[in-house]
Amino acid sequence: MIEDRERKAGKELLTIVFRAIVWSVLTYFYFNKPQFYNENASVESVAKALVVFLGASLVVSTLRLTIIYWYIRKHNFKSNIKDNFILGINRIVSILNTVFMVIAFITLFKVDPKDFIFSVSIVAAAIAVTFKEYINNMINGLIIMFSDRLSLGDHIRIGNNEGKILDITLINMILQNEDSDMVIVPNSIAFSSVIINQSKQNTKKLSIDFDMALENGYTPEYLENYLNKVIDNYSANVVPGGLTVKTLEINRDVVIFKAMVLLKFYDKLKEREIRRAINTALIRLSATLKKTISLNGEDNVSKSKTTSQEKEPL
Repeated sequence: MIEDRERKAGKELLTIVFRAIVWSVLTYFYFNKPQFYNENASVESVAKALVVFLGASLVVSTLRLTIIYWYIRKHNFKSNIKDNFILGINRIVSILNTVFMVIAFITLFKVDPKDFIFSVSIVAAAIAVTFKEYINNMINGLIIMFSDRLSLGDHIRIGNNEGKILDITLINMILQNEDSDMVIVPNSIAFSSVIINQSKQNTKKLSIDFDMALENGYTPEYLENYLNKVIDNYSANVVPGGLTVKTLEINRDVVIFKAMVLLKFYDKLKEREIRRAINTALIRLSATLKKTISLNGEDNVSKSKTTSQEKEPL
């Protein structure tokens, strides 16, 4: 979960009360028209448009605040929590407010609703074809927001992208990877891809792919014993017996392995330390072997030179 410092229920309630007062005053003047309404027709049109917009917006805002309050109380969340369900409600309210604003402009300019609907239906067909991907992203985004499989703050993996969900818009899903980079994934791709939600699991899995020369003769058992000594210092973070090494592929010259470590909980800093410790140990293991081979090669060369010298005639 992510806390939203900008959202305060008290401030929102005051805003609703203020708009309700303005709407009440404008509604009173609409039914009891003052003299300046008759003298200024444009002022009356603006007031009528505001009555239409504020009235519908007040109903939606009140329902939104009630639903959010009920949702927070039901799940015992903090008042400033930023949840994907609340995010979805906010997106729907924004869309509805846009619709109400369009209706208010129709009222302001005294456009015939039938003519407007007929014109919009023709334009909407062209927009649906032109902006098909954007519409799909918006629909998929709303589905993701109201899904209980993903939540803001979850650590997920989508294809080659991995990170924490910071925000879900109507177009994109924003992730923060291990390098603190912002990764923007379109909602249509996120909706149709296989998503691994590591935050919903009881344990966090750390995976490292590496390769070793085939001539080394290293087996998964040997590498497991070697790497287990490396992660002994992180016993508070690693599940006992949670390190495994398996063979992915055997090529002509190298063997590709995968080391998997089960972590008790998600800790970005500790995960980075464990990954670095394992990578360093593997580099040292490879460097030590190369040094040994190099020394053995030099010994063999010196022995061959000595043998050749002994065989030379005096």
